[in-house]
Amino acid sequence: MKPILVVGEINADLIFGGCPRMPEPNTELLAGSFERTSGSSNMLCALGLARLGEKVLFRGLAGADDAGRYCRSLLQARGIDTQAVELRADLQTGLTVSISSPTDRALLTYPGAMTALRAEDVSDALLAQAGHLHVSSFFLQTGLRPGLAGLMQRAHAAGLTTSLDTGFDPALQWGEPAEWIRLLRHVDVFMPNEREACAIARAARADQALDALGNGATLVVVKCGSRGAVAKDGNGPRLEVAAHVLEAVRDTTGAGDAFVAGFLYAWRQRWPLDRALAWGNACGGLSTRSLGGMDGQATVAEVHALLARAS
Repeated sequence: MKPILVVGEINADLIFGGCPRMPEPNTELLAGSFERTSGSSNMLCALGLARLGEKVLFRGLAGADDAGRYCRSLLQARGIDTQAVELRADLQTGLTVSISSPTDRALLTYPGAMTALRAEDVSDALLAQAGHLHVSSFFLQTGLRPGLAGLMQRAHAAGLTTSLDTGFDPALQWGEPAEWIRLLRHVDVFMPNEREACAIARAARADQALDALGNGATLVVVKCGSRGAVAKDGNGPRLEVAAHVLEAVRDTTGAGDAFVAGFLYAWRQRWPLDRALAWGNACGGLSTRSLGGMDGQATVAEVHALLARAS
């Protein structure tokens, strides 16, 4: 298969793990661990895909600074093609502070260069090198967002399949229904988490969001964290697959991005939907073994082993 082209933001994470609980105003917590690592959803998804053996191209912008060079080196270390990654002197690489407890996490992000990328920065020549286009962090990428429907349409015209993971909307606006109708007609796989799906669909529950977001063509997958995932393919029935319970959860940062990597890996193999959901759940669960969203990402052998133990 042709490589997966991941288009999107580049930023680093400063992760404070082992916190007993989430911080409260006018209080101070002591973290049990600290690490600098890959931050952006697009980077984490690309890294997870590469760990599974997928060939990955990355298109993004970052500052010509220490953080930008660091992020590019992380991608290159996993064998990801970074020829389309630009480090520009007029930009500053974004940064996220992640605070993680055993059951939750909170993020504080400085966007920096992640707002600079535009749909027209993704050339037809670059699309021609790929077999699939993936984009995460829809709401954070304010430069890319207006032209994303057109980019997805160009990808389809070039023979690529497409996928989208929204991420959280800091403005809590969640887009207009007309915008989602226009965009999703060009998206093959749509993968918000439960809170995002319900907010976008103006629904109270994940099953209601699935029904509201369905357009008869797009595969909608809703990530439900420790409960697993639920999906609906076109006009087909809803399918729910439970998550795999792991004994020790160190950090949930990037678990959703790992799910997306595992799901896309299986979906691109044309495996049945329940198997693809199981792969997503397995990759998401295994990613929580380590601090940050990168070091715990699963290999194919580790997913096979987990699924074998669970069967």
